[in-house]
Amino acid sequence: MTNISATTEFAPTVTAQRAEGDGHRRLLRERWAKLPYALGLTPFAAYVLLFLAIPTVVAVGTGFFDDSGEFTWNNLTGLAEPTILRAFGGSLVLSGVTALVGAVSGAILCFALIGSRPGGVIRSLVNSACSVLAQFGGVMLAFAFIATVGAQGLITVTLRQNFSINLYEHGAWLYTITGLMLPYLYFQIPLMVITFLPALDGLKPQWFEANATLGGGRWTYWLRLGGPILMPSFLGGLLLLFANAFSSFATAAALVGQANPIVALQIRQAMVSETVLGRANLAGAMALGMLVVMIIVMLGYSVLTSRTARWQR
Repeated sequence: MTNISATTEFAPTVTAQRAEGDGHRRLLRERWAKLPYALGLTPFAAYVLLFLAIPTVVAVGTGFFDDSGEFTWNNLTGLAEPTILRAFGGSLVLSGVTALVGAVSGAILCFALIGSRPGGVIRSLVNSACSVLAQFGGVMLAFAFIATVGAQGLITVTLRQNFSINLYEHGAWLYTITGLMLPYLYFQIPLMVITFLPALDGLKPQWFEANATLGGGRWTYWLRLGGPILMPSFLGGLLLLFANAFSSFATAAALVGQANPIVALQIRQAMVSETVLGRANLAGAMALGMLVVMIIVMLGYSVLTSRTARWQR
């Protein structure tokens, strides 16, 4: 009787151990099955590490060291210099204005496309054009504006010779922060269309029908239902446009030249100059300032996109 009782008590323990072992083996099999998918991300992970993570750490890290390699806070104090503060102010103004105008203009264009069929010719042409124009920046974009509305551009010369209109009567506006806004909008508006149009397509027809059933009109739908649902997407697109303009460099560098009205150009100047305000590693400190602004903006963008995702499930 004693042996039978002991065997009976031991049996559940053995069964539990076998079940635990089966669970471990099943977990290992699932992990090995996911290994090919993880290996597929290796090229992207390597790209992010080599061209984003390491350069960011190196650029920001140099702001905390002097020429002799000693740790110092002296470079950060250079951010309070009037020249650097004006550069940050210029970047914030340029990014804020182009983001706001680009977001509103892009949203209006998206609303104009509501009646078009998602897979139709018009929608396809607009999507294709916006995808190309959103990436059309740098030296080529600067040259296009110089050749058209520059001091000796085609439109400028035509207006001056045929209509006695001098676009540069009050100065070379294209080569200032105000002038930079025009080429920036050239890629900001298409980027907003790409960002905001999927959210607009995500509005369900059942919501409009429910609003009509309850006696609501078109304005009631947009003010109380469609507008609040789209607002996180719109604000998220606004922040994305701000980050895009704040980090842009090539177009401004090609247009502005030797002037440095934005922080990205100030960083370039600090890197190519032998001394800048007596601090050779000031570029790293300015990069840290830009990084802080970008982190704040992208955190806000992440929060807004997560709120938008709730309505698209």
